[in-house]
Amino acid sequence: MTAATEIPVQGQLLHNEPMSRHTSLRVGGPAELYFVPASLGDLQHFLRELDEDTPVYWFGTGTNLLIRDGGLRGVVIAAMKALRDLERVDPYVVRAGAGVPCTQLARQCIRWGLGPSEWFAGIPGTVGGALAMNAGAHGGETWNHVMSVKTIDRHGEIHERAPAEYSVGYRTVRGPANEWFIEALLKFEEGVTGSMETLNAMLERRKRTQPLGLPSCGSVFQNPDGNFAARLIESAGLKGFSIGGAEISDKHANFVINRGDATARDVETLIKHMHQSVLDIHGIDLHHEVRILGEKAR
Repeated sequence: MTAATEIPVQGQLLHNEPMSRHTSLRVGGPAELYFVPASLGDLQHFLRELDEDTPVYWFGTGTNLLIRDGGLRGVVIAAMKALRDLERVDPYVVRAGAGVPCTQLARQCIRWGLGPSEWFAGIPGTVGGALAMNAGAHGGETWNHVMSVKTIDRHGEIHERAPAEYSVGYRTVRGPANEWFIEALLKFEEGVTGSMETLNAMLERRKRTQPLGLPSCGSVFQNPDGNFAARLIESAGLKGFSIGGAEISDKHANFVINRGDATARDVETLIKHMHQSVLDIHGIDLHHEVRILGEKAR
């Protein structure tokens, strides 16, 4: 096997790349290596040659993600540009690459007259991220539409898998280890047509109720059964509360925003404070929707 720095690639292989350039929170220390493959074949070659012990992190648009200030050891693979295929393969079936933005998927499905598809526009990331966490919005959930998926493993081998091979729940998906989604076949309903007006109304509502103009990681916590994380955080009196440059949005209490000079430590400390406050006041143990990765700064 070969060390990552010695593997010839067609795409970009960057050293000590600051993840603050790539995450929606605009915080995060450096990735030891940051790989942007030029194609699926380039990605397969890289994985085949990569040393077995090198940690691998799959990266999309950087939403729902907090990278600690100490950064990430190993390789971050940002394959979004290489996995952008989107085609209609059947009257009600779409093949979507993992790098396709969910908003693009929603708009194209509406052009094709497929529905319900508008709700995909409420997901800020890519199809790959939506598959990995069973993302949802406005009552829709990703895996309700999945017919099959293709994945790639650490050795560059591609697998086609059925939904039955995964355990899927609310914002959780568990399946074969050390595999990453590269595409999905998604099925839509007969006799249901998507609406651009409905999509635009959803986006407008999102703009009114979420702090979209500021760096954030999206929803910090999952909604507990029968309740809403934002309501619990707001009723704990935390709207507008800040630690360092990180602040709980006064527009939506389940969003932490970066006021411009936040560190990942500020954000993580604030998230812990939100969790503990809700637990102390309401007795409810909130669970993260945001993924926290990496090492703390020394």
